[in-house]
Amino acid sequence: MVKEVFLEMKFTRREALSGAAGGLMAVKPATAFGAQANSAVPFGIIGTGGRGRYVGTHMANTGLAKVAAICDIYSDRIDLAKTKVPGADTAKVYKDYRDLLADDSVEAVLITTPVFLHAEHFEAAVAAGKHIYCEKPAAPDVARVRRIHRAGQKVGKDRVVQWGYQQRFSPEYLKAMEYLENGRLGDVKLVLSYWILGGPPATSFKPRYPEKDRKLRRWSSWTDLSGGPIVEQDCHGVDMLNWYLKALPVKAVGHGGLRYPVVYGDWTSDHHDIIYTYPDKKEGWLISIKHAAAFRSVKEQIYGSKAMIETARTYYKLHGPRPDSRFPNADSLEDRSLIEKVNSKREITIDAVEHFYRRIQERKPYNMTHVAVESTATSLLGRMAYEFEREVTWEEMWRSG
Repeated sequence: MVKEVFLEMKFTRREALSGAAGGLMAVKPATAFGAQANSAVPFGIIGTGGRGRYVGTHMANTGLAKVAAICDIYSDRIDLAKTKVPGADTAKVYKDYRDLLADDSVEAVLITTPVFLHAEHFEAAVAAGKHIYCEKPAAPDVARVRRIHRAGQKVGKDRVVQWGYQQRFSPEYLKAMEYLENGRLGDVKLVLSYWILGGPPATSFKPRYPEKDRKLRRWSSWTDLSGGPIVEQDCHGVDMLNWYLKALPVKAVGHGGLRYPVVYGDWTSDHHDIIYTYPDKKEGWLISIKHAAAFRSVKEQIYGSKAMIETARTYYKLHGPRPDSRFPNADSLEDRSLIEKVNSKREITIDAVEHFYRRIQERKPYNMTHVAVESTATSLLGRMAYEFEREVTWEEMWRSG
């Protein structure tokens, strides 16, 4: 039984790249999509908090989409969306997401609600037949990840479903994948993900909202609502470990703890290192530190036998062999290995949302729900390894939900 459940989570590389894992197949263009090719796709935003307004603004600015409806349970969030998101001032307003999903004029939805609500809202959006862009991670726990997985298998064969793992759509990350696949990096056995964020730790907490709304308004501070830092924040880096190593880990070990007291919420770690073991003795390391003074380092490094490439949201750097050149002394740390560096031309979320709407306009079905499931489950595996302070296998993690 355990083996069957584990295999249920597995997808081949070919399926992951083609979208076949979602059961997609060709359909007649006339019936596949409501919007005509090259027309702006009307979309709705479910959850108009900071992320909803940010991604919704990028969507509206692409010229490929237009805001048709917005939804939030809080009036102040709706008012902010009206003033911040282009076109939202004339959009329909809903307080219940089910009413927005019942609106036939809305063809696509952006789901940017708290993580613990993703399963409920994603299931409903799939049932309503919408194209869906849902923020990461899939869910804060294994039980809800299972729900996402099941709902993803019910996505219409003519739908576009994308999740907020935007690195996969960045030209710089795609170039790194090209180098990995064409052999330029050589044999890759190790990938590192750094998720190091600056900023001082909070020393006090002053409530801004009534007690009855406080936890929901500050959902990211609570593990049961967000998944905690490893799942809610670090999942981007974990996703890259799976992507570059082209597999799912079989087990993980982790360490970490708190350097500073938590003044609100229940986080148990502001620094952690997780080592994932992949098939063929490959390893993926997650190094995550919060409150790193003014220092910030969010990047990945792929170590191959021929070269190393470093990817980030603003660049990629390729390092490779050079002719032997002796350093002045053995302690010199000067780096002379840089072969190529390319800076990103724009914020990579724009690349992701453009991919989403071009797929809709060009009638090219796509379903990356399996990616969200795998990356979130891998993050949950790392969280369990850290919490239990021992090795945890994929099978044990998946059984826990």
